[in-house]
Amino acid sequence: MSGKNDKLKVGLAQIAPVWLDRDATLKKVIDTVNDAAEQGVDLVAFGEALVPGYPFWIALTDGARWDATDQKEFHAEYMKQAVQIESGHLAGVCKAAKKGNIAIYLGIIERPQDRGGHSLYASMVYINKQGEICSVHRKLQPTYDERLTWAPGDGHGLRTHELGAFTVGGLNCWENWMPLPRAALYGMGEDLHVAIWPGSKRNTFDITRHMAKEGRSYVMSVSALMRPCDFPKTTPHLTKLEVGIGDAEFLANGGSCLSAPNGDWVIEPQVGEEGLYVAEIDHARVREERQNFDPVGHYSRPDVTKLVVDRTRLTTVETIDD
Repeated sequence: MSGKNDKLKVGLAQIAPVWLDRDATLKKVIDTVNDAAEQGVDLVAFGEALVPGYPFWIALTDGARWDATDQKEFHAEYMKQAVQIESGHLAGVCKAAKKGNIAIYLGIIERPQDRGGHSLYASMVYINKQGEICSVHRKLQPTYDERLTWAPGDGHGLRTHELGAFTVGGLNCWENWMPLPRAALYGMGEDLHVAIWPGSKRNTFDITRHMAKEGRSYVMSVSALMRPCDFPKTTPHLTKLEVGIGDAEFLANGGSCLSAPNGDWVIEPQVGEEGLYVAEIDHARVREERQNFDPVGHYSRPDVTKLVVDRTRLTTVETIDD
């Protein structure tokens, strides 16, 4: 039986960044949060690295060239436009969350002071309905050419959060293919998983329903969108980027979607358009599917296999003062 308290309204915010422009992209995020709040959404999620955008230049301009001037200039601008939470860059988003009584998962490029302030991390920030930043998960392993600009994170942000009847957690992009981080979140009680992506249906179509069936949880895959026309005219080395793009219609075509705990689509992958896609989910569906499979409960054997999670926030300096 399902009751009123079992229901949660979620929003998949599939938007394009104002590329390499932190403040303009954050304004777009805040506008979308306000829109979602007006529709009564309890949780809205945005794509990976949305603020200030995914590092498309690496693939488009031969980014592995050593000591190349253009690559250094791209990286320097990326660093300048990255989010430094300690400096208050997310204060407006937090204010919108509190005003709208809405929780948020937001993908950012973080430039944290606790790692010196000059390295970048693909981070997933959870902001609760009170406007408080409750976790910052730095992507554990950047994928392929992402390693040329993002540093590897740590386990500090592997956390879940209570939201109504649900326990929500999330991972960045290909982290969702990593069995042990998924298992860690399952073990923390997760039954609503948020997977954020830079975009593309090829990433979200299979894994979303796989995770839903494996975890017997709802799974939101939320992607950004990027078209050649989305690059601002002020973008550094825009001509080089345009040559690399060629006649491609999309760099990231979206693919945001939502799966029920049995693997059925609640929202099928949405391709090619910006939008806020809203659905109501029911915790009773989770309880139904856990009847025959619970990955960390009755269908687990902790006496045989178990997982150790280190949630230490890594740093290279530990100071001991008088």
